[in-house]
Amino acid sequence: MELSADEETGTTGVGVTTGFLARRLGVSPTTLRSWDRRYGLGPAVRADGHHRRWSPDDVAMLQEMCRLTAAGLPPAEAARAAKEAARRRVTASPALASGTRTTARTRTGVRVPEGAPPTDPGQGAPSGTGPSPTDAAHEYRGLVRAAVRLDALAVRERLATAVRTRGLTEAWEEVMVPALRAVGRRWETSGDRHVEVEHLMSWHVSAALLHVYVSAAGHEAPTGTSPVLLACVPGEQHTLSLEALNAALAERRVPVLMLGSAVPPEALVAAVRRVGPPAVVLWSQTWSTANLPLALHVAATRWGVRGARTRSRVLLSGPGWDARPGPGLLRPRDLAEALRLITGPDDRAAGAVPPVPC
Repeated sequence: MELSADEETGTTGVGVTTGFLARRLGVSPTTLRSWDRRYGLGPAVRADGHHRRWSPDDVAMLQEMCRLTAAGLPPAEAARAAKEAARRRVTASPALASGTRTTARTRTGVRVPEGAPPTDPGQGAPSGTGPSPTDAAHEYRGLVRAAVRLDALAVRERLATAVRTRGLTEAWEEVMVPALRAVGRRWETSGDRHVEVEHLMSWHVSAALLHVYVSAAGHEAPTGTSPVLLACVPGEQHTLSLEALNAALAERRVPVLMLGSAVPPEALVAAVRRVGPPAVVLWSQTWSTANLPLALHVAATRWGVRGARTRSRVLLSGPGWDARPGPGLLRPRDLAEALRLITGPDDRAAGAVPPVPC
């Protein structure tokens, strides 16, 4: 359907157009018209008595509708909750109570009416039952929809809920990674559109992982234990997977030293010699950055006092490495396996892999 100039900009004297609002929310104009017809979620103003024009309060109501349906509520229940939230905003505002419309633009503080189903996935689940794989698929798709709408609050809430209900490792592997891949595919197949969606998603995933790390970092680490060293190989800028491992190790009270992206070879080797890590994790996203000679050099680097020199275990993580990189190098397939190789089968810091004696 062709969009008019007004619909392209969304600017009118009485509110935004349906086409503009649909693009903002990440839904189709047909969906908005269906919600209006079925649930009464229509605009307060119709220009010339026919054309829909959506005010800021209408937009806020539909943002709430999108958030609730993405969280799993049936559309009819979500519509009732969204309209009730809008009514409460009107009641709470003196200006609105006197018949004057406001231009509030955020949903901060909007609450679901008491008695409505929980909006967070996993909340209110029966005791002793955990989230299922089906729940995970539902969660990551809802996360993607929130990102497509550029709804930062919903993205943040859904990531926090996934970590709280599933734990960091499962939230990363079952929710965050599928969502990141889905957003990446959307960008790759849309002619460089939706770059902003990928940036939003990546930033908030990184923030969620950093929150877990900072929350755990205040706890005292085991004394006399060298940290596990995490680094991206030279030329590699993708750090999210290492950030997930960094946070997961901190949760388990395993000392960890994160060097970040594109670490120069000489800096990496110098850090190994200075720190004496029991394990070094090297991340490569693509085959073009995988540097096997560097990994072998790190694995052969000796450190420690004379007469008792040792070497670090080296874990090659990421899709850039070969499946069988060679003797003396470990190749974890995912975050859970990397944690087992570092902390031991009992998943405790005391069981961290020892360095290799020379």
